[in-house]
Amino acid sequence: MPTYIALLRAVNVGGTGKLPMAELAEICGEAGCKNVQTYIASGNVVFDSKASPSKVKTELERRLHAHMGKPVGVMVRTVSEMKAVLKANPFPKAESKFNVVIFLDEAPPRDALKHVTGQKEEKIRLGKREIFVHYGSGMGRSKLKIPAAKTGTARNMNTVAKLVEMAEIK
Repeated sequence: MPTYIALLRAVNVGGTGKLPMAELAEICGEAGCKNVQTYIASGNVVFDSKASPSKVKTELERRLHAHMGKPVGVMVRTVSEMKAVLKANPFPKAESKFNVVIFLDEAPPRDALKHVTGQKEEKIRLGKREIFVHYGSGMGRSKLKIPAAKTGTARNMNTVAKLVEMAEIK
């Protein structure tokens, strides 16, 4: 049975989308997911499922919408896809907590970098279904706006590495 990693968008960030991780685990279980483990309170979950990634995504989004009363985006990746994200990191020498991956449902538009505003010292690279950003001084001070990332969800490289580790231990 394949192991997946799901990343929820806009959950427990800035006081919006409050969702205890115990409830997320329960929702995943009700959706047919097995061996469910959550990681930190920002909507990260590792689980096994017989369903395809697209079916897992659809079912989790449907159940989360019913539970939360609003749409909740879910990005689903296989373990090999998440390992590929770690390997593709264009900023391997940068401090992991300032090195962020924005996960998307589809490939970012080829012209995505042309529409970026507020960029100062940040470095940005496009990935397969991701946008990589290195925030030199951290996200808190940044004025960076990436329109192509609007429907995505961001995780720092520490979180990505931990999720891969959790998935491999299962």
